[in-house]
Amino acid sequence: MTRNQDMGRRAAVALCAAAALVGPASPAGAAAWTPGAGPAPRPDALVYVADLHSDTVSVVDTGTGAVVAGVPVGHGPDAVSVSPDGARAYVTNSASDTVSVIDTRTRTVIATIAVGDEPSRVTVSPDNQRVYVANVGSDNVSVISARTRAVTDTIAVGRAPLGVAVTPDGCTLYVANAASGTVSVVRTATGTVTGTIPVGSGPTALVLTPDGRHLYVSNLTSDDVSVVDVHEGAESDRIPVGDQPAGIGVRPDGRQVYVADIGSDSVSVISTRVRAVTDTVAVGDGPNGLAVGPDGSRVYVSNFESDTLSVIDTSTARATNTVTVGDGPTGVAAARGRADEPRCGPTAR
Repeated sequence: MTRNQDMGRRAAVALCAAAALVGPASPAGAAAWTPGAGPAPRPDALVYVADLHSDTVSVVDTGTGAVVAGVPVGHGPDAVSVSPDGARAYVTNSASDTVSVIDTRTRTVIATIAVGDEPSRVTVSPDNQRVYVANVGSDNVSVISARTRAVTDTIAVGRAPLGVAVTPDGCTLYVANAASGTVSVVRTATGTVTGTIPVGSGPTALVLTPDGRHLYVSNLTSDDVSVVDVHEGAESDRIPVGDQPAGIGVRPDGRQVYVADIGSDSVSVISTRVRAVTDTVAVGDGPNGLAVGPDGSRVYVSNFESDTLSVIDTSTARATNTVTVGDGPTGVAAARGRADEPRCGPTAR
């Protein structure tokens, strides 16, 4: 086990059993779609789930609630992120120290990229040009060119980095450092850390509000969520939630933030207006990964201990469906529409 692993590995194991989707058979009921076998589900109607113990990514059709494919990836897939144009899914393989690149049309791995030690979360820049990978074991972030599929930069951050999020304009990257209790602020144009923000204990995941003004950070070991004022560069509030908060997501309208509470088998619903939990939704065992659907009507939560994906109706704040996926589901991603071009100028490195 590498250095910083006590706190970092605890957060990693609790969040995704290894730290954002070649091993055993695909999940039960999974059948890969191929051209000529009938119409495939629309890319914007799909959810991707990283199955840590199956070494697969389950592809779920949100319209039917069925697993339509199980894509073999590397060892210990931990997180998944879909590109803004929906064409690619990037998967961190925590036990292989690699990132698998999935063509979402053919549902096959088209590239495997070596990154840092124990890659955890992953996110794609709004302009679809850069992929950022937090490496929990090497205390850094790998920057991948989406065009060349090669690592173009490595950025040293805090101890045991897990969560990553990019501002809507693509200019700034935020990284949650689980063993440091901080968030690193990175200028994407230069790949330099420009600030460090103290938050709660064991920050594991974070999300920016759609307007880019606030950052919500789930703190695994202090059982709360930090609210960071981006303009001030400081924590402005702390919201108590359930036991061991992990995956986090926000509605497109910015009104609610959803947090998967591993130890409570529930999802906390936070009102961003009053900054308090206004509802709690019961889900499966060990919820950890979470994604909000593109239109905000559904929230998807992976339940690590029960090998399922819970579907929450945001209008009622209740789970309406449960989908059986692979073994040990962790990271979750819902396909999004194409993003606007960034406003901070070229960021190619």
